[in-house]
Amino acid sequence: MPKHTVQTERVIEQVDIKGQYIQLAAPIQLSGQINIAELIAQYSLSLENLQPTAIQIGVDEAGRGPLLGSVTVAAAILPAAWSGLIENEPLKNTPLSILTDSKQLSEKKRDILYPLVQQHAVAHIVADIPPAVIDQVNILQATMLGMRLCTEVLLAVVAKHLNTGDKTLFEILIDGNRCPDLDYVSIAKYGIQEPAIDCQAWVKGDGRHTSIAAASILAKVSRDKTMYALDAEHPEYGIAKHKGYPTRAHMEAIAAHGVLAAHRRSFAPVRKVLES
Repeated sequence: MPKHTVQTERVIEQVDIKGQYIQLAAPIQLSGQINIAELIAQYSLSLENLQPTAIQIGVDEAGRGPLLGSVTVAAAILPAAWSGLIENEPLKNTPLSILTDSKQLSEKKRDILYPLVQQHAVAHIVADIPPAVIDQVNILQATMLGMRLCTEVLLAVVAKHLNTGDKTLFEILIDGNRCPDLDYVSIAKYGIQEPAIDCQAWVKGDGRHTSIAAASILAKVSRDKTMYALDAEHPEYGIAKHKGYPTRAHMEAIAAHGVLAAHRRSFAPVRKVLES
């Protein structure tokens, strides 16, 4: 682990949604790290540089469609010079030069990029939203909650180690067509006011912005790791091949062996098996 790198671990058991606390059906685990020295070197304001500094936080998810397992959300901050539109090649001649939308990369390339993103990102965080929470609030809201929590944790960590003041701007770049409902009251407690945050939703953003692409790698590979662990526990389900998606082999395995604790009971194919 590089010097000045701090691990971030959070367990969220209840959330405040528009002033109402909701007890989650299962805890949400968040883990990541921040390179404090790099954050300060990249994004702190000097007397010579009084222009607003925009910190891009890319956010993406993996696993909305499967019948099994968590939905995984990740957020990443890259070095300033590496942040931007992929088409402008800000990653050229960097260790992340092959980075793009994780779905366009082979599993081998994703596995190569995963530790490189972890190593070179100024900060990153991954949230694991378990099936019980997906069943509790629905997959869209679970995904939005994961995106919100990843963003808020990164904002809190950045504000703790960086004198953000009123000159630092944050661009929250979300892969998809909508932004999560951030808790601006809590964020203001870190010293970051709502006008300093510009949340943008980008359809197919993981193929457009380097920071979203970095988050997509973290989310996809992290989720795949959980699928391989489940496969080792339940080899008869063939999880390593279908990753929880509703393939014919997966449906046949459910019919033969039943529904696992990790299955999403609110999803129609699983629900129908339970009701039959």
